[in-house]
Amino acid sequence: MRYPAVAGQFYPMSRGDLISEIRFCFQHGLGPGLPERKGNARSIVGAVSPHAGYRASGMNAAHVFKSIAEDGLPEAYIVIGPDHHGVPFDAVMCSDPYITPLGECKVHQEIAGKLSEYIPDSPNAHRFEHSVEVQVPFIQYIDPDPHIVPIIMRRQDKASAVRLAAAIERCCEGHDVIVIASSDLSHYIPKDHAAKLDRMVLDSISELDVDRMYSVIRDNNISACGYGPIAVSIMASKPSSAEILKYSNSWDSLGTDTEAVVGYGSAVLRR
Repeated sequence: MRYPAVAGQFYPMSRGDLISEIRFCFQHGLGPGLPERKGNARSIVGAVSPHAGYRASGMNAAHVFKSIAEDGLPEAYIVIGPDHHGVPFDAVMCSDPYITPLGECKVHQEIAGKLSEYIPDSPNAHRFEHSVEVQVPFIQYIDPDPHIVPIIMRRQDKASAVRLAAAIERCCEGHDVIVIASSDLSHYIPKDHAAKLDRMVLDSISELDVDRMYSVIRDNNISACGYGPIAVSIMASKPSSAEILKYSNSWDSLGTDTEAVVGYGSAVLRR
């Protein structure tokens, strides 16, 4: 079992409090409202969701999970988060179930087994990372029996993203999956400047232009922390369109210093 690293910090530790917190995120003024129906269109093949504490970015993330719930639930969620702790792998998966206050979230063993031929499987490498973990309770909230494949991505350059995307695409062939990229945007810069820079990144996502995203981030020194997972999501899911659902920042949600905000963006990619 992969036990929670940030329960009680990024989100509540008890089941009841966590459910209340997730509902708060949906119903907050920055949120989308609670999912209104269970859909079966299954047009969503990828997504971008932020990974800060729920009071900071959970309302933004809720837009993704409302969209998924209303579009239709997949067979599996491939959840890719950036590395914040220095794992000794370019990319690493976890075949152990993720435990949250909402219970056990199983791993899709068939996909994970195939993927382990391409990247290491080390549950211990996932022990402290929050970027994947914070997505899981939202998945459990909308899906009564979800299966995930959790991946941490240390190297986020284009070549590494191409390799990981190719492996995911190969291993998911014949399976109905959503590839979720866990990423925050600009970190600790003035609010107006963050909005300008983050819009460049979101525009490149909306155009499904991975090369432009890398150029924009490099040329403007944008401190987005999960651009590699975003690139993988776009390349592995091969969408025909993208929809930016919400942009907000830490001042919008927490009322923190306008001179040092973190930006959050949510998006879905459709077949």
